This record gives sequence, C-alpha cells and structure tokens, in this order.
Amino acid sequence: MKKGIISVLLLVTVVLFACAQSNKKQKNLYDFNVTDIDGKKFDLAQFKGKKVMIVNVASKCGLTPQYELLQELYEEYKNTGFVIIGFPANNFNGQEPGSNKDIKEFCTLNYGVTFPMMEKISVKGDDQSPLYKWLTQKSENGKIDQEVTWNFQKFLIDEKGNVVDVVMPKDSPKSEVILNWLANKN
Repeated sequence: MKKGIISVLLLVTVVLFACAQSNKKQKNLYDFNVTDIDGKKFDLAQFKGKKVMIVNVASKCGLTPQYELLQELYEEYKNTGFVIIGFPANNFNGQEPGSNKDIKEFCTLNYGVTFPMMEKISVKGDDQSPLYKWLTQKSENGKIDQEVTWNFQKFLIDEKGNVVDVVMPKDSPKSEVILNWLANKN
C-alpha cells in the first residue's frame, strides 16, 4: 500500500512539475530594464506595440559609418511605430573604448544620433548582459540561436516584443530584409 501511495505521489509531482514548466511564460523584450547612456533606468516595456531594432554599436569600427544609415532609418520610420536602440559594446578588438559620456558625444557630434542609446554593455562572453543572452539564445527567446559576431549586428523585435530575425553586421541598416520587415504590417 505504501509503495502505491509513494508511486502516485511521485507521478503527481512529475505531472505538476511538467505543467509548471509548460506554463512558464517565454520572456520577451518587455521583461527587461536596462540603463540608458545617461545612467537612468530604462524600461523596455515602453516600446509595447512598436517594432524595435536592437544594435550593438562601436565608435572605432570599420562599420561605424552605419550610424548615419541607422539615424536616417530612424528618422524615416520613427512615426510609424519603429524605434532603434543602440547598445555600445567593447567586445570586438577594443573598438568601443570610451566612457558613456564619450560615446554619447561622439554619436551626437558625428552622426546626429537621436535614437535611444544605452550604457555600454557586454554582448557576449561570461559577462554578457541578460538582454543579449535573451537575444542570442533560442532557449531564452524561443526563436533563434545567434551569437553576436561583430559590431552593428541588428536584432529585429516585433510589436509583441518577440525576436523575429537577425541581420548580420555587414548588412546595411537599409537592407531589403529590414525595409521589407518595416513595410510589413502585422
């Protein structure tokens, strides 16, 4: 009798655990809070209902001129429910060595950046930010496994806060993939 009760209790425990795991809500962009380039807390939930492009940026990279195209894209589409968020990162050959203040000044003076810029973070490695862990791991985002390969990698997030695609660093911010995604009304 005791064996039967233990077996039933064990089975119930396993079923309850499985149910809890299947009901576990998949994270989305709106679950994250970050810090902006001025050191203020920044809740990404403020972008509910918008398409978001998250880009890791650097000031001393061969791809740095993409800032100009990113700013143009932002200006063209910001009134259509689209936002770009820049995350400076120094993960690739020390190409973002400056402080947050230096980075902000560089972006403003050289490229007139007005899209939201966050504080410098790590986009890969042991100190990878939680947001980038979510962006790069299918187990976290439910869609893709895609490590960050270089500066100016672009992650596309839909209006519900879910990762939908990634555009590689050398691809233009005005690539056909991005423009088609922006034109597609979901």
